[in-house]
Amino acid sequence: MKRNMDGRRLRAGLVGGGRGAFIGAVHRMAVELDGEAEVVAGALSADPQTARASAAAWHLQRSYDSYQEMARAEAARADGIDFAIVATPNHLHYPVARAFLEKGIPVVCDKPLAHSLPDAEALVQVVERTGLLFALTHNYTGYPMVREARERIRRGEIGELRKVVVEYHQDWLKDALDPAANKQAAWRVDPNRAGMGGCIADIGSHAQHLLEYIAGRKIASLCADLTRFVPGRLLDDDANILLRLEGGGKGTLSCSQVACGEENALGIRIYGSKAGLEWHQQEPNTLLLKPAGEPWRRLRTGGSQLSAEGQQAARLPAGHPEGYLEAFAVLYRAVIADLRRAANGQGAQGGYPTVHDGLRGMRFIAAAVESSAQGGRWFDL
Repeated sequence: MKRNMDGRRLRAGLVGGGRGAFIGAVHRMAVELDGEAEVVAGALSADPQTARASAAAWHLQRSYDSYQEMARAEAARADGIDFAIVATPNHLHYPVARAFLEKGIPVVCDKPLAHSLPDAEALVQVVERTGLLFALTHNYTGYPMVREARERIRRGEIGELRKVVVEYHQDWLKDALDPAANKQAAWRVDPNRAGMGGCIADIGSHAQHLLEYIAGRKIASLCADLTRFVPGRLLDDDANILLRLEGGGKGTLSCSQVACGEENALGIRIYGSKAGLEWHQQEPNTLLLKPAGEPWRRLRTGGSQLSAEGQQAARLPAGHPEGYLEAFAVLYRAVIADLRRAANGQGAQGGYPTVHDGLRGMRFIAAAVESSAQGGRWFDL
């Protein structure tokens, strides 16, 4: 059902992310941050009682016991949702997204795109057939200084790109955890719900996408060494990968969820023939520019020396911290703008990862898993 979106907040529906989850609340707060949309409906848990309790706690207008029921009902309503948010474990990304797309409802989905590469390829086909907006929440691309780094590389400030080092280290899975006591850990270490990769899928895909986004270069091939350090674990909890980039650059990607003492240490260093760039997610308002033979320059969010790309992503005056929620909201702002354009018959402008970015991520995960299984053989993406 095509709906007029002029002069009103857009209506969002959330699948997953209820009580006991982390990411559902993040999506709800981020999508509502600019006042352009609100979450009005949800199927917030596979357990109906939890779903209803979660919806009541958030004061949602409508709660559903299943995503199938939600997709059918919302598509039939004159005041139904304008887009659906998928915040479930990985094995549900494809069926949930497909259910809403088939009912004519655009989708914003958590990463990775799907549980398996065949599911990811099938989802691409559904998006292309329906022609509906589909966004993937690689949220780190919403940070102003990430966009600033990308723009400076586009302008040639670092010269010829030679080397990229990207790292994403955590320690929250360094020990075996009781699945009953930690819902977030339980599904991430379960191949039936997480898919073919553990750490490599959960955070390695973020590192891969961040590298390709900032550098403007795709990974051409990789050589991976994946490890399961915790006894009895069925999926990798650590990965070390050599990369060859399109255009001749080289790189390394390291990710771990058993790196003792680390919180959420995502960082990237990019080296060219004229300068280097360095950014860390735990200090997101700073981008280091390292020109050859000159003092380092410390660029800050909100500064007047930034490009239009960096300034447009910033929301606050210089010196006011912007972080995780704001980065999500930057993506949602672009999604909502494109939904309004589509309702008025206009073309999309983008500014958010798409289903094709998701397919790249799934191919990266599959190649890393297979490379490691074959003793570090090089695989093309």
